[in-house]
Amino acid sequence: MNPLRIGNFSGFYGDRADALREMLTGGEIDVLTGDYLAELTMLILGRDRLKDPAAGYARTFLRQLEDCLGIAHERGVRIVTNAGGLNPASLADAVRQLAGRLGIPVRVAHVEGDDLAPALPQVLDSARPGGTPTGTLAAHAYLGGFGIAECLRFGADVVITGRVTDAALVTGPAAAHFGWQPGEYDRLAGAVVAGHVLECGTQATGGNYAFFGEGDVRRPGFPLAEIHADGTAVITKHPGTGGFVDVGTVTAQLLYETGGARYLGPDVTTRLDTVRLSQDGPDRVRIEGVRGEAPPPTLKVGLNRLGGHRNEVTFVLTGLDIEAKADLVREQLTDALAKSPPAEVRWDLVRTDRADADTEERASALLRLVVRDPDQQVVGRALTGAAVELALASYPGFHVLAPPGKGAPYGVFEDVYVPQGAVDHVAVLPDSRRVSVPPAQDTLVPEDVPQPPLPDPLVPGPVRRAPLGLVAGARSGDKGGNANVGVWARSDDAWRWLAHELTCERFRQLLPESRDLPVTRHLLPNLRAVNFVVEGILGAGVAAQHRFDPQAKALGEWLRSRHLDIPEALL
Repeated sequence: MNPLRIGNFSGFYGDRADALREMLTGGEIDVLTGDYLAELTMLILGRDRLKDPAAGYARTFLRQLEDCLGIAHERGVRIVTNAGGLNPASLADAVRQLAGRLGIPVRVAHVEGDDLAPALPQVLDSARPGGTPTGTLAAHAYLGGFGIAECLRFGADVVITGRVTDAALVTGPAAAHFGWQPGEYDRLAGAVVAGHVLECGTQATGGNYAFFGEGDVRRPGFPLAEIHADGTAVITKHPGTGGFVDVGTVTAQLLYETGGARYLGPDVTTRLDTVRLSQDGPDRVRIEGVRGEAPPPTLKVGLNRLGGHRNEVTFVLTGLDIEAKADLVREQLTDALAKSPPAEVRWDLVRTDRADADTEERASALLRLVVRDPDQQVVGRALTGAAVELALASYPGFHVLAPPGKGAPYGVFEDVYVPQGAVDHVAVLPDSRRVSVPPAQDTLVPEDVPQPPLPDPLVPGPVRRAPLGLVAGARSGDKGGNANVGVWARSDDAWRWLAHELTCERFRQLLPESRDLPVTRHLLPNLRAVNFVVEGILGAGVAAQHRFDPQAKALGEWLRSRHLDIPEALL
């Protein structure tokens, strides 16, 4: 049987608008997937739905489809997307209306069951003792790919989902095409790995890549996977598109937002420690050897709620006495806010200044104040008045990057787990029939995989103080309030050194923000990689904007910039 060619045209809500046309016209393709959902996106869509009950989906998908639906129909390309967000039924209706207006016969189906908000107290009673969090805007279970597969088996040309796992957009079409059934864990796990590589679009083709200088990444092409009946796959891209695909770009994306050796999903638990990558030609990377296990007995549920209101102001401190100026404004504002103190106050002094600078900007440091409180008035008017009143009464050279506003709501993400059977997973077919998708029958409570043995250490020799990034790549990201940093070596010798040198203790030394937080290290020898999970570094998640880099996107690049003693033989 010929491989199934599945491409991606969107990695997030706001991705390149012309990618759908580019993927449809750039080469042979069978299925196109669009991933629009992230934890922050669900909060944004939840606020949209508050204003309009018919909203709650990614409207940009409709604009893309209006331009390309005819091309997809002519070429027989099926489209599967989670752009349905909080309202897949409404988006499916909108696609039908669009197709009718354009005169294109398109069969549209959608998947339901992920939205647990209507029954939230009952569903979460056992999962989250203490009741439902107040202000919850969205509560969605992460569904698997068999609802998508049912829609495709019954002839759907376009399948709209809500919150499914990102990889389900690939496992569903693969299961439908090859006739895979629940329990074919190795095949499903192979498709999960391919789906995880595709899900973030151009991050697999040189985008956000540590060694971006090795190719032309000004406009990377979107990736596609050639998936075979046994679950093996080749990651590639259309000919003539920008960027590049090699073992490094695929490794980077494979480590993105993952944890240990077991990658849990609703259909299968994928063993990331079994993945083998090899270069299969220019812009082609083969994925093979992937093993799967039974999925866990529970489904992840993402809760998005309003956490309160926040406000911030950034003071510019220029020239001499930076520390003293920062101390002065801290004392002044602490006194001013004492009458109605916010629940949370955070100061950060960023020393961007240089001595004897040749521009005023290079002579300046930034002092950032962030406040949070349930009451908007406390973080709004109180902070605005206190900061503005200092304009002529504080440190010399007083000014701010922008005046503080009235305060804005911020979100909190929390994940809980419910039994697989607690969710009513339904495929709504093109003829409106509803097909129930049973939960996984065979499940396995996940256990920690024993750490593999360390490779033999590198023979000692001369060392030189240098940045880690000269011998290792990294990719980092967020999972709720946690962050992961995957670090991989580019040669066997570098791996032998990295596995022994980059311990949790060394990690904490290099990234002081993690010193007081739980840090776990996972070895993945097949990828020559170590993956770190830092618990709590992002507070209550991206929408809470807990730190300077709220999604930990650059945490890996910070780590690569840190200096340590590296064997000269590796340099």
